[in-house]
Formats: sequence, structure tokens, C-alpha cells
Amino acid sequence: MADRLTTVDTVREEGSWLFTIRDEYGELDEAILVPCDDEEGDDVEAWINRCTHEAQRLDRGFGAAMRDGQIICPKHGSMFDSCSGYCDNGDAADTTLPGVDVTVTHGDIYLTDDDVAFEHEGGIDDDDDGPDSTSHIGF
Repeated sequence: MADRLTTVDTVREEGSWLFTIRDEYGELDEAILVPCDDEEGDDVEAWINRCTHEAQRLDRGFGAAMRDGQIICPKHGSMFDSCSGYCDNGDAADTTLPGVDVTVTHGDIYLTDDDVAFEHEGGIDDDDDGPDSTSHIGF
């Protein structure tokens, strides 16, 4: 059964939407939903949240930098097409972001990628409640 992630309206309003997934090997990873205005009419696309050049997070927890339908790597400025994931400039030129399969139904976005499972909204560390103790110093 596909997990409902969010809505197309939310992604458009926020500019991007970060979520955590678990891959087929049990490892956590991050993905982002971004608006996409292509000729096929797809409203959003999902990509692994890492630049292909140096694994820099594209969304560091406060939204991915976007301009003119492109996702901008905050480290070196490479720009990835939000619809295809392809980069034609900068240090990441001629690479494509790994995709995550999603489906839009009546404005709701569902994770439909059989190779990953939805963990939670936000980044990997966003569900961390912090240390069990604020100090390990004894007197």
C-alpha cells in the first residue's frame, strides 16, 4: 500500500518538501519533493536529497534552493532540472539525481517506489529527541 506523503499544494507553497525513507537494505536516506511543470503535466517529482558531485544535501532542513524550475546545490551552485533531475552545469554537469517514485492522485502525493519505505516527514535527524541526558558530568 502506498504511503500518503503530502499534497501538491503544500509542495508548491513551500517550494520543496523533505522526507526520510528507508532503502531496501534498511539504511535511512532523505528525499525531496519539488514542483515540476513539464509538458506531461506531472505536478511534482521526488529526488534523493544529495548533489551528485559531493553528496551535499540539497535541502538542509529549511527548503531546497530553487530558481526557474531548477534545484540549486548550496555548495557549488550546480543546478538540477526539477522535472528530469539532470544537471547541465557546474561540478555536477552531465549527471542526474536519483529519483524516487511518487504518484499524484487528486492532489495528494503517494510514495509508490517499491525499493524504499516512508519513515517520516523531515530529515533523518528530525525525529531525534536529543540525548537522554543533558550532561554526562558527575560531581
